[in-house]
Amino acid sequence: MSRLAVPTRRSTPRLRGRSLNRRAISSWQLYVLLIPAVAYIAVFKYWPMYGAQIAFRDYNPSDGFAGSPWVGLEHFERFVESFQFERLMVNTLSLNALGLLIAFPVPIILALIVNQLQSERFKKFTQSVLYAPSFISVVVVAGMIHLLFSPRAGVVNHAIEAFGGDPVFFMGAPEWFRPLYIGSDIWQNAGFSMIIYLAALTAIDPALHEAARVDGANKWQRIRHIDIPGIMPVVTILFILAIGNLFNLGFEKVLLMQTDLNLPTSEVIQTYVYKAGLQQAQFSYSAAIGLFNSAINLTLLLTFNWVARRANQSSLW
Repeated sequence: MSRLAVPTRRSTPRLRGRSLNRRAISSWQLYVLLIPAVAYIAVFKYWPMYGAQIAFRDYNPSDGFAGSPWVGLEHFERFVESFQFERLMVNTLSLNALGLLIAFPVPIILALIVNQLQSERFKKFTQSVLYAPSFISVVVVAGMIHLLFSPRAGVVNHAIEAFGGDPVFFMGAPEWFRPLYIGSDIWQNAGFSMIIYLAALTAIDPALHEAARVDGANKWQRIRHIDIPGIMPVVTILFILAIGNLFNLGFEKVLLMQTDLNLPTSEVIQTYVYKAGLQQAQFSYSAAIGLFNSAINLTLLLTFNWVARRANQSSLW
C-alpha cells in the first residue's frame, strides 16, 4: 500500500496543474479581458518604479537615470535633518489623523440611518442628496470655500456680522485651515462612502431582522446587534486602507486652499514635494521625500493588517 501511495502523492501537483491549465484554456475569454487591466497596471504602476532610483542619485536630466552619480541616502538625510521636517510630519499626520477620526464614522452613521428609512422614495432622494457633492470637482469645492468664507463677501461672515460679531479671515488663519479642510471633505466624500456601507447592509439576511422583531427588539437593538456586526468586515477593510494612506493626502485641495498666511498648518509633505520637485527642480530630493512617505504608508498598512488578522477580524490578506 505504501508503494502505491507514493506515486499518487507525487502526481497530485501535476494533476492540479493540468486541471488549472484546462480551466484556463476553457475560460480564455476572461483572461483576454484581463489584458488591458494588467497592461495598465504594468505600464503606469510598476514601470515608473524604475525611476525611483533617482532618490538615491544626484539626478541630472542630461545624464539620465543610469548616468547620474550615486549619492545613497544623502537626500533622505537632508530631508530628515531639515528644519521643516517636524512641521511637515506634524501637519500631514494631524490633518489625516483628525480626518480619519472625525470623517471615517460619518458615512457609517449615515448608512445606518438611511437604511432605516421606511419610504423608498424618500430613501432614494436622501441618497441622491448625500451622494451629489462627490460629483463636484476639487477645484470647484475650493472655490466655494473661498467664496463662502470670504471676509468681505462671504455668507458666513455676513451671518457673523448679523449676530454682532466681527468678520473673520478664515483662509488666512492657520487655526481654521484644518476645520475647513476636514469639514469640506466630509461634505464632499461622505455620501460616496455611504453607498459602500449601504451595499454591505443589503447583503444582511432579512430573516435576522424578522426574527429580532418577533423577539421584541427595537430599531436601535437591531442596528447594534445585526447591522453593525454585519458590516464590520467592510468597515475593517476600509479602515486598514485608510490607515495605509495616513500620510497620503491629496495635495490638490490643500494647495488650492493654501495661502501665505496659513502655511504653518497647511504645508504638508505633498505640497512640499510639489514645490521642491516642480517649482525648484530638485528632482532627486523630492523623489526621496516621496519614497520616504510611501515607505511609512506601507509600514502602517502591513502593521494594521497584521493587527486585524491577529484580532480575528477581516484583513487584506
